[in-house]
Amino acid sequence: MRKVQWSDLTATQRRGLVLAGIVQLALLGAALFDIRRRPADQIKGSKLLWTGLSFVNFVGPLAYFLFGRKR
Repeated sequence: MRKVQWSDLTATQRRGLVLAGIVQLALLGAALFDIRRRPADQIKGSKLLWTGLSFVNFVGPLAYFLFGRKR
């Protein structure tokens, strides 16, 4: 199987990849901002743990917003 190069992609595929990256960075930034500003008693678990998990992949920030914050 041949590696796909950036130059092999169509303009639409490139835009999609860039948009996905922007969305991921925005979610990471929002999660980190929220973790920092929220008191520890309003977060389920450790602030350090959620900060680390946010950097793991795209699911980390989503998991924080769904499961890490107390309502």
